[in-house]
Amino acid sequence: MSLLVVGLSHRSAPVSVLERAALGVDAQIKLLQDTVAAEPATEAAVLATCNRIELYADVDKFHAGVAELSTLLAQHSGVGLDELTPYLYVHYEDRAVHHLFSVACGLDSMVVGEGQILGQIKDSLAKAQELHSAGRLLNDLFQQALRVGKRAHSETGIDRAGQSLVTFGLEQLAEGADVTAWARGKKALVIGAGSMSSLAAATLARAGVAEIVIANRTQDRAERLVEILTDGTDVPARAVPMESVPVELTRADVAVSCTGATGLVLAAEEVAAAVEGRTGQPVAFTEAGTPAPRAAADSTDVRQTPLPPTGVGTDENCPLDVAAVQGGFSVLGEAAVAGMDAATLEQHAAWAAGSAVDRREAARRSPEADAELITALAATAATVGRIPERRKPEPVIEVPRPTPALSLLDLAMPRDIDAAAHRLTGVRLVDIESLAEASADAPMAADVDQVRRIVSDEVAAFGAALRAAHITPTVVALRAMAADVVANEIARLEGRLPGLDDKHRGEITQTVRRVVDKLLHAPTVRVKQLAAEPGGAGYADALRTLFDLDQETVASVSRAEDSTEKNRGPR
Repeated sequence: MSLLVVGLSHRSAPVSVLERAALGVDAQIKLLQDTVAAEPATEAAVLATCNRIELYADVDKFHAGVAELSTLLAQHSGVGLDELTPYLYVHYEDRAVHHLFSVACGLDSMVVGEGQILGQIKDSLAKAQELHSAGRLLNDLFQQALRVGKRAHSETGIDRAGQSLVTFGLEQLAEGADVTAWARGKKALVIGAGSMSSLAAATLARAGVAEIVIANRTQDRAERLVEILTDGTDVPARAVPMESVPVELTRADVAVSCTGATGLVLAAEEVAAAVEGRTGQPVAFTEAGTPAPRAAADSTDVRQTPLPPTGVGTDENCPLDVAAVQGGFSVLGEAAVAGMDAATLEQHAAWAAGSAVDRREAARRSPEADAELITALAATAATVGRIPERRKPEPVIEVPRPTPALSLLDLAMPRDIDAAAHRLTGVRLVDIESLAEASADAPMAADVDQVRRIVSDEVAAFGAALRAAHITPTVVALRAMAADVVANEIARLEGRLPGLDDKHRGEITQTVRRVVDKLLHAPTVRVKQLAAEPGGAGYADALRTLFDLDQETVASVSRAEDSTEKNRGPR
């Protein structure tokens, strides 16, 4: 019985790969079924969230298990194995336990300390139990992970080290302002009615939005979420079908989307149409990473204002014909030297570097020399990214970022909202990728060290319990053998003493059983203690050898225990 986990997360893979590898519900079910059907694995569970995909299994062979689990992940994610492999991580036995416990405590989350992962671990276990793919090992492991996560949140201040992705995302939308002050009075649209969307709706309600609209493909789920919101808060809420999203988007100030859709829910053109419908102004795409100013009747678009010439006719002794330079670029820049012959390029480069070149000497150069000069200049440009120049760069005119007309938070994986919406004027989009970048430098709370100690202690305790449990079937088989020996000897005694009355027969039977129990008590207690220590797995084999226990009897005890664990429901 050996625990193995193979997976990828925001720590090992870029968001683009995670997005492509995301598993839908049906894909998760098929992955579990195929894993337990594979030769190396006897149990399996999938933990799939917006920023991680992990496959847990009980395997009997490490290398075969890694190969099989990696292949299955690739098959069901749709990402080729060769492409997926560089982003996969593998944890085995105690390291696998340590990893899951760390995940449960929020130490491995994109936002350290977030508690939503506990609900996702619980859902993962429930799915495995429903499909009967979780046996004794994974039942115990996931249930203990839930207890460790709850302990970390109750005994430490790990909650102060981070928040849920929803809260963190809203903070990014607020751009440093207090979320409650930012959200107050806004109209919110929540697309989806799952656990993340429900958390988003509840968070927005607590922040004091004026209204919440829930859109979902299944109307009943949207209406149930509305009932929960109206019962627990004073914020008006209503449910609408997905077809109403374009209209509702024109009325919303902030929209949060987290669905299980495999394609885009909102295209950039739909977002642009919603903003135009809301503001009555045309919406344009800006250059990547450069916000465009919002048009106004009394403002001038600085992008349309031509920049003054920066160097034409002002550079003394320049060997170039500055009158031929077009567009107002500096004669020291790349545009001024495009298309010139090698001799002139050399003169320009030498002049820019502060030296002089004889035009006549340059004119006498051979075609071979010209080729060498061109090659050298190309190498210089490739290295430094531009033609060498001494002039300081012209100051860039900064465009003030306007207040967005629509704020979008995309928490889905794969993404719900077209990434091109980043470049729409009047729109601010925060998605999983931008959250990953923002959280990379997030400060760690002092409580994180305490949680790490809790995880280490719990991993040691779980490993000891697991090793002790490993010897239990052998101990049970030993006691069963002892009980058979007692029963056979009592039967033989009755054959020799047929006149023995019930009272004396009972006394003799009880005495023999007590003797056997006392003889076995110390060895069985001690062997469990020894087996719980690191390297104690061999004690079960020693016990079987010493007492000549039948291997099949021990195996039947293990199978009976595993069957009980596998068939029991969630606790």
